[in-house]
Amino acid sequence: MADVNIRAVHKHFGSTHVLRGVAIDIADGEFCVLIGPSGCGKSTLLRMIAGLEETREGEVLIGGQVVNQLPPRDRDIAMVFQNYALYPHKTVRENMAFALMLAKKPKAEIAVRVKNAADILGLEPYLERYPRELSGGQRQRVAMGRAIVRDPQVFLFDEPLSNLDAKLRVQMRTEIKALHQRLRTTSIYVTHDQIEAMTMADKIVVMKDGVIEQIGAPLDLYDRPVNTFVAGFIGSPTMNMIPGTVRVNGGAPQVMFSDNVALPLPFGVRATDGQPVLYGIRPEHCAHGDAGGLPVNVVLVEPTGADTQLYCRFEGREITAMVRDRIGCRPDDRIVLVPDAARAHVFDAATGLRLVA
Repeated sequence: MADVNIRAVHKHFGSTHVLRGVAIDIADGEFCVLIGPSGCGKSTLLRMIAGLEETREGEVLIGGQVVNQLPPRDRDIAMVFQNYALYPHKTVRENMAFALMLAKKPKAEIAVRVKNAADILGLEPYLERYPRELSGGQRQRVAMGRAIVRDPQVFLFDEPLSNLDAKLRVQMRTEIKALHQRLRTTSIYVTHDQIEAMTMADKIVVMKDGVIEQIGAPLDLYDRPVNTFVAGFIGSPTMNMIPGTVRVNGGAPQVMFSDNVALPLPFGVRATDGQPVLYGIRPEHCAHGDAGGLPVNVVLVEPTGADTQLYCRFEGREITAMVRDRIGCRPDDRIVLVPDAARAHVFDAATGLRLVA
């Protein structure tokens, strides 16, 4: 195992500046997830760590060694791809053993490593089958097994679950997390799915347009997003952002909306009188109440069993609430949503940065 350090890495494709001074430190044994919208540079960064893309500006270090000039085979990494990348004419056993055979490992050692990986992943019954005879989830296990047998310093995952159906994705992300807890190999995982990031990561790196917006533990990003982009990207359903204006006037500070609707300024927020802001509140932190909140018009009600999602409108803007109670409201009803002020966020409307004392 090894730590991975990315130092001031830039990447250009022609005139397009894909990565802009990216710097990340990933500790030995850590599970780090790179997340962001399509085109943010996360897969390019992963390929640079793997050696599949050149690193000309900045440094990539694995285990303290600069690997910019090392070919992929000499970096002691193993990569799991989105499309499995299995050899269709080789059995599961042969696919898993192939890299070890190229490395001229003894046959007895290869057999032991393949058996151990097959035991971990539940692949023993399928060792003599071909990829075409396997389900999508089984193929992904084979791809993971092929990585495990190499016993690398670092695992790299490039959106490995995106080709699977929803139920299988849940199962496989649980298996990948359990596998990491068992092996404790440093892992870097690329995804655009924030649920995968929240449930699997020790550390999340949120990227946008080739720049890192925030790095932190999943709950740190959820509880303390640095800006509106991170706040809107982490969490499902996404955070509500309501434009307002801060009013102090010598009394209790408030965020004022139109029609004389106001909410208290959350504790720990520093803002000036008259400052335009965005009041951020997560759907699960909105309660159905009688007064003291936002008067909204109900647009859609979605009962899911465990909770009820309410899609509403306030001042022409959609507001989503997730409530535990099975309330009896219907579309076109007018209700009051009361945000939990202790869990609300306030962002500067001009910069998008979260305002803190």
